[in-house]
Amino acid sequence: MEENVYALRGATTVLHDSPAEVDEAVGEMMGKLYEDNGLTDKDVAFILFSQTRDIRTRNAAASCRKNGYGVLTPLFCVQEAEIAGGLPLAIRVMVLVNHSAQREPKMAYLRNAAALRPEYNKEDEND
Repeated sequence: MEENVYALRGATTVLHDSPAEVDEAVGEMMGKLYEDNGLTDKDVAFILFSQTRDIRTRNAAASCRKNGYGVLTPLFCVQEAEIAGGLPLAIRVMVLVNHSAQREPKMAYLRNAAALRPEYNKEDEND
């Protein structure tokens, strides 16, 4: 069976830096990526998170596992580069997928991060 290797991107935000908010936001983002792309952990080679400096109470990779995603997948989390005018309280993700199905990758830009990539938040005309 031929494998298709591709990357999925996503981002989200929290209103306040708290473990519960980080867990909720990461769970929502990962759930959308997995559901919209028909994934299981078996399809995922690795997951890379970044989070802005103002999120210090929880590592996004830990939230991912706490929500049941990437349980057997290598995860890594880094601090986002500080850019003037950058989106605060933001968490970004890149998921490397090895999947046998031919599909159009669906990204997940949620909450305040939806403004980063508005092209991914347009309603599908066929829905």
